[in-house]
Amino acid sequence: MLKDPGGRREARVIGSILEYVFAPADRREAVERLTDPNIRIVSLTVTEGGYNVDHATGTFLEGHPGVQHDVAHPNEPESVFGLVVETLRLRRERGVEPSTVMSCDNIPSNGEITRIAFTSFARLRSAELADWIERSVAFPSSMVDRITPVTTPEDITEVRERFGIDDRWPVVSERFEQWVLEDRFPTGRPPFEQAGVQMVDDVVPYELMKLRLLNCTHQAMCYFGALSGYTYVHEAVGDPLIRGLIRRYMDDEATPTLPPLPGVDLDVYKDTLLERYANPDVKDTLARLCADSSNRIPNWLAPVIREQLAAGRDIGMSAAIVASWARYAEGVDEQGAAIDVVDQDRDRMMGAAQRDRDEPGTFLTESGVFGDLAQHPVFAEAYREAVTLLREGGAQGALRGIILGGAPDNVDISIR
Repeated sequence: MLKDPGGRREARVIGSILEYVFAPADRREAVERLTDPNIRIVSLTVTEGGYNVDHATGTFLEGHPGVQHDVAHPNEPESVFGLVVETLRLRRERGVEPSTVMSCDNIPSNGEITRIAFTSFARLRSAELADWIERSVAFPSSMVDRITPVTTPEDITEVRERFGIDDRWPVVSERFEQWVLEDRFPTGRPPFEQAGVQMVDDVVPYELMKLRLLNCTHQAMCYFGALSGYTYVHEAVGDPLIRGLIRRYMDDEATPTLPPLPGVDLDVYKDTLLERYANPDVKDTLARLCADSSNRIPNWLAPVIREQLAAGRDIGMSAAIVASWARYAEGVDEQGAAIDVVDQDRDRMMGAAQRDRDEPGTFLTESGVFGDLAQHPVFAEAYREAVTLLREGGAQGALRGIILGGAPDNVDISIR
């Protein structure tokens, strides 16, 4: 169901799902289905943290319990790595062409990350199998852009009452959509162009635009917004100070790191982002954007920080975003109520945030997330200044100090 501002709705029943196999309930059936010669593409949406690759080193984490289980029990895979690699092994054994493995997740160079993850897992089983996968299997990169909030009970009710469709889990989204896909499918593909997909030789420029402008501004607004007492994205972006932070980050820090993209006006794209965020009907929650930050910040924002530092350019807004995450990860809001921090490294990051209160900068020493950024004096100092403002003046006071240099309340803050 598409949600437009003003209450306009449009529903479409997806008819392309012909069969469904729940792999955890029947792993062998799932493997057999994926081994079918008619299956040419295996697409993945397993979240940013689902690839089991270390943010700092880029290496596959072999010690994960699911990985260890699947190496020991290859016929009963529990992880996506075990499932897909067993499928590829059987296709090779049976003389079936390998399927293309296509990631649709929000991580830089998602095709390359997918290749690293699956070939590294395969090497734990067999060097010969891993070498064959590296030679024979395509891992195209992609970029998908569409705001799709978590389905709510109200959405389920609206679909039933408005359209007469009893769907237990309808997908709701905004109308905007963009899918850019590397055209590398050696065993064939559907005519994606007919569905509006942009087929390109190089996804990277589109990917960087989306990750560094859309995904990073999600992080810019979510912690400050939640700490300011907002629930939804449209509420947060309606705050002139948060909107100012977003625009300053996009213009001064993200844009200088983006390569030229023929036919794309970045200023128009940024304006469109703010318009999309302001849609009150989508009701995208800040809590959704605050989740899994230990995977999102390293993949999306940290590369911007590093490029800006290397070029001697501004990182003040990026440092403020990281500081707002640290303050949020303390697990208590400005009214003393508990924050439900959702993160696969929840305990570790919350512990680091608590220690940071006594020694600002400690949060950055989590090298698995930040690498060596704690050792960079310019960034570390900007972070300490921002996190101190947050703890002493709250989110709104910190934003006023960061965006306006502590201007008094009667100063006009209508920022573009």
